[in-house]
Amino acid sequence: MTKQRRVLDTNFKLEVVRLIKDQGLSVRNVSETMNVGPTAIRRWVKQYDAEQNGQPGIGKPLTAEQQRIRQLEQENRRLKGDIEILKKASAFFARELK
Repeated sequence: MTKQRRVLDTNFKLEVVRLIKDQGLSVRNVSETMNVGPTAIRRWVKQYDAEQNGQPGIGKPLTAEQQRIRQLEQENRRLKGDIEILKKASAFFARELK
């Protein structure tokens, strides 16, 4: 029987990181208290530190700013794709009219 993976929301992850960063608790202590693996907590802290330094980090963004940046980057990619399609369509129709 396989163990089902828990999905933790961003607010929970941020709260865990704040316990370590703001209150100075150890990863081990928070891990035992919150029933989360220490490796995951270290990864969240590393992600948070990267985001605070303006880097994208790895995985889902934790901070609201990085979430917004990720959303805007996705929208930008989609719009660039739309522009390429429109360029090709206009070139196609321009050839058809000649």
